[in-house]
Amino acid sequence: MIASSPVIDSSTVLLVGTDDWLTRFATTLEARTNATVHTAEGKTEALDIVEKGTADCLISEYALKEMTGLDLLREIREETTALPVLLGTTAGNEAIASEAIGAGVSDYIALVEPVEEMADELIERTECALRSAQRSATQRERARQFDAIFNDLRTATWVLDQDGALTRVNETAREMIDADVESVVGEPFETLPWWSQTDTTNTDIQQIVEDALGNKFGNAVVTQPLHIEDPRVIDLSVRPVENERGEVVSIVVEGVDITERVDLERSLRQSEELHRVTLNNMTDTVLITNEDGGYTYVCPNVHFIFGYTADEIHEQGTIDDLLGEDLFDRAELAKDGVLKNIETTATDKAGREHTLLVNVREVSIQDGSLLFSCRDITKRKQREEALATLHETARDFLYAETHQEIAQHIVDDSPSVLNLNASAVYLFDADTNNLRPAAHSATMKKLNGPLPTVHADGETLPSYSFVEDEALFFDDVHETDRLENRATDLRSVAYIPLGDHGVFIAGSDHVGVFDDVTRELADLLAATAEAALDRITRESRLREQDRTLQQQNEQLTALNRINETIREIDQAVVQAETRDEIDHTVCELLTADDRFRFAWIGTVDPTTDTIEPRAWAGSEQGYLDSLSFAVDIENTEPAGQTAATGDVTMVSNVAAGLRDELWRKDALARDYLSVLSIPLVYNDLTHGVLTVYAPTQDAFGDTTKAVLAELGETIASALSAIERKNALLTTSMTRVEFTIDDPVFVLSRLAKDAGCTLSYQGGVQQSREGSYVFVTVKNAPLEDVVEAASQLVAIGDVQTISTEDEGGVLRLRLTQPFLALELADHGAVFREATADPITTTLLIDIPDSIDVRTITQLVRETFSTVELRSKQTLDQTAAHNLYSKFLDKLTERQLEVIQTAYYSGYFESPRESTGEDVAATLGISPPAFYTHARTVQRKLFATIFEENNLPIAASVKTVE
Repeated sequence: MIASSPVIDSSTVLLVGTDDWLTRFATTLEARTNATVHTAEGKTEALDIVEKGTADCLISEYALKEMTGLDLLREIREETTALPVLLGTTAGNEAIASEAIGAGVSDYIALVEPVEEMADELIERTECALRSAQRSATQRERARQFDAIFNDLRTATWVLDQDGALTRVNETAREMIDADVESVVGEPFETLPWWSQTDTTNTDIQQIVEDALGNKFGNAVVTQPLHIEDPRVIDLSVRPVENERGEVVSIVVEGVDITERVDLERSLRQSEELHRVTLNNMTDTVLITNEDGGYTYVCPNVHFIFGYTADEIHEQGTIDDLLGEDLFDRAELAKDGVLKNIETTATDKAGREHTLLVNVREVSIQDGSLLFSCRDITKRKQREEALATLHETARDFLYAETHQEIAQHIVDDSPSVLNLNASAVYLFDADTNNLRPAAHSATMKKLNGPLPTVHADGETLPSYSFVEDEALFFDDVHETDRLENRATDLRSVAYIPLGDHGVFIAGSDHVGVFDDVTRELADLLAATAEAALDRITRESRLREQDRTLQQQNEQLTALNRINETIREIDQAVVQAETRDEIDHTVCELLTADDRFRFAWIGTVDPTTDTIEPRAWAGSEQGYLDSLSFAVDIENTEPAGQTAATGDVTMVSNVAAGLRDELWRKDALARDYLSVLSIPLVYNDLTHGVLTVYAPTQDAFGDTTKAVLAELGETIASALSAIERKNALLTTSMTRVEFTIDDPVFVLSRLAKDAGCTLSYQGGVQQSREGSYVFVTVKNAPLEDVVEAASQLVAIGDVQTISTEDEGGVLRLRLTQPFLALELADHGAVFREATADPITTTLLIDIPDSIDVRTITQLVRETFSTVELRSKQTLDQTAAHNLYSKFLDKLTERQLEVIQTAYYSGYFESPRESTGEDVAATLGISPPAFYTHARTVQRKLFATIFEENNLPIAASVKTVE
């Protein structure tokens, strides 16, 4: 007899049938076990009990009233396979047993002995069926649980075999990669694409798999490789699965995507670090206390305001000791929850008093209930008070009328605005280029001593600040090399420029007194003072402008007088016949009234390099005899400077530099207080120097200077015209022959390049394109000369006028000024030039009215190598008069036409060029050429006949 087991004791057994052995077995079960026994006679009753689910095991006989036990088994199996069914029969056989097993019977019992004898076996076999059913149910439940876990969308799951190779993977894991999962089934887990690239192994994964194969649980946090599009951070848990014998048969790996958690943790760490750094470095202090005022938290930066460390604050006791009692109304805080901007004062560790703004809030943090945030507004309060004082100072500035008053106000208000008793103001004196001390405090004098005048050269500290327009703040001024007074007791010093007006200085005998607020207030005080000084300067300038306008009116009146004088001079110059007449007229008219005391005109003597007076008027008083007017650019009389530089020289104040230049003493002795010297230049030709002296300083303004400079050009133009006229009228002249060797002369260069001889017989036509000259070519083919001429920059165009065997005549257009024109402006005539490859000869006729030395000097300045070969006097009275009368009758165009025709061989017999050829050369029509030719011939004959007292009309009548 066996004892009953808990399995059968806690079960309900349903016995189906009416056979006697079932009745006896029911009695045995009830007697020997605590099982609940139900009986049913047939199918219907049995199925009702099964459907209710109250039976844990069903034992049926084979032969039932309505059907067989096999039929009941089949119907039960259609509903459930979990219910254990035992089929017992006293008349069984192998066929029934086989059929029962095929229908899904749990156990087939052949009753070959009485029930009483088989009771133990029946009970045991019933218990086995129950145990087997319970195991199957447990396995099914575990399978359902595993499927639920395996298919959890939040968890990726992998199943590995006993070798660590992949056998199964859920959908969540599949979605983590783009690879074909089926292709990696059977591969080692550590090489799968979730963790590794192709042909690589993740050692962390490999380790936890090996631990699981050793029947150990494992865990690893793995970051997916970068080749995955969106790599994640996965927390892997590995657990082995054992069979009944404790052998590892598989491994389950679960992975949770913790990417967001990792990111959040990283952000949280960064946020914590940020808050830690912020709390440590912000100037506001946070304190948390309990209801009794005891500290539960002290911000690490508490030293910024109070100077104490956090531990020292804890040791002090309560917050009342730090911020004072009765800081706020507790009832009001309870009502509002927060109280803001409570202003109070507190003393720091060094004994300095601070003004604080405190906010109090009810909290529940770190065992504390009150949070205090404290902000130090000491500097702001000081700034507000200083700004109020500064506002009063700005109002005082409005009523000041001089720069000196402004300077004194700055010094008086510096102690209240800047809390600095040592201050001073330097004002700039533009006349002396110095900074002079305009105002200073008693403390400044005590610490620094008397303030010296400072030259504005940027060397000393006040000068440097002013010149560079830069504010300078020194914590210890003794550390700078620019400090001039090393004995000063000043330490902290500020130098702030006041625009163009001067420098403001403020300081103390302590080191490092300039904090940000003091610097800002000092800049504001200086800016306000600068604005006030600007206002006074503007008002002063307005008054000065009124005076200037009055002076300008006076100058305009004087200018009108000058213009009248200039008009008179212009008229006189136009009517003058000689050079002396022009010189004396100009000097006399300039000194006709009291505006100018003395005027003279002089000419440079090249032999002595001095100016020789040639005309003067006014109060000379021996001035011209007292000095030697050397030509020099400096340290000489203005006339000499103008002659040397060719520019207008103006001396507004003769008395300035009296000891530097000797001429000033002689000028002042004759009341010459200002001087203007003007070059007489026209077309780069100098005709001397006009110098005018006035009895007042600054007598020559810009307008007067410009007007007199134009007058100088007018006088020079008139003198040039006189010289040209004299050259035409003079019958007695000097012919000078020069030889030169300089490629600058275009004919010398052309003769050398072409290997020919060139002759110029006079005559130049000017046009907008340049100057035209005729040259005769010898000893070279004309084509070679034309080719050489076309290569020279100085020759713009070449025309062939006539051709001979070894030469001809060319017409050259010169792009640069020709010597003949310069000589003509000086009154001389360029008569002839002959150039060959070796040397060049020039013949120049100089009228007696022109100094030969002037022309010689001109030629020497023009060319590098010059030799005077000969000089002879000519008298061409008759020929010159006839030639001059004829040229006076011709226009420039008529002269050009007849010269071209002459050099073209038009007048030769037989003619070398036709009228059409000449016209083509000139670019005119043949009729126009013939008209010009006949006109020139008629004028020539008329001149000849008139000179012989043969009237043209009489001759015409005779011809008729």
